[in-house]
Amino acid sequence: MVKIGAHVSLADAVPQAKELGADQVQVFLSNPQQWKIPDLEYPGGVEAFRSDVEAAGLDVFVHAPYVINVASTNNRVRIPSRKLLQTTMDRAAEVGARGVVVHGGTVAAGDDPAKGFDNWRKAVDALETDVPVLVENTAGGDHSMARTLERIEQLWAAIQKAEGAGGVGFCLDTCHAWAGGLDLTEAAAQLRAITGRIDLVHANDSRDEAGSGADRHTNLGHGTIPPDQLTAVITAAGAPVILETKGDMAPDVAWLRERLPA
Repeated sequence: MVKIGAHVSLADAVPQAKELGADQVQVFLSNPQQWKIPDLEYPGGVEAFRSDVEAAGLDVFVHAPYVINVASTNNRVRIPSRKLLQTTMDRAAEVGARGVVVHGGTVAAGDDPAKGFDNWRKAVDALETDVPVLVENTAGGDHSMARTLERIEQLWAAIQKAEGAGGVGFCLDTCHAWAGGLDLTEAAAQLRAITGRIDLVHANDSRDEAGSGADRHTNLGHGTIPPDQLTAVITAAGAPVILETKGDMAPDVAWLRERLPA
């Protein structure tokens, strides 16, 4: 049975997971819009958090801060991004995370995308961690590293040249794939053909139409993704699932459990 979970607040991860009937959780370790990671904001700190989630039988995934962009050609962005990614990976290891989700990032208009792909290679080469880095596909942006299949293929080819390439996996976001113009009936197979793996699924419906480029999640069955396509791509991915929908996600958990193969 596929494990299903949700993105929850760090401080209330265990009780929220119990309320949702979740098998796993995804959390931010800090404010995702800031460049610093303070001490873990959890009663009792890192050891208490790890003990509590293990006692509850929960797997933990971490979402890296949004500000990270290791692809950037701007030194003032790229260098702090690498440092923050390393700090995030270190903290994720401390809490026992099974993976850290990182957005593919972008280059500036006018930049050669090849520079962004190679910056990813350099970032992976420099990273010291035993926790998998899970690159997430993105919804929009003409200069994104991980929106289209062509860009993802180029990104993956660059990453494979890094020493730590074996520790880099892939996170498929269904809303991002839909909004990014991918065909959900073929997306899982196409992405696996490129990356060799899908380690995690972010299961989200989309408020906007296919190919819109808009990263706007909504609850399952309430957006523009046909329910049969949403179910099919999640099933085909064959990976643990994290919901990043809105408000009460318990109906989304139930929606998936009813439709995914036992």
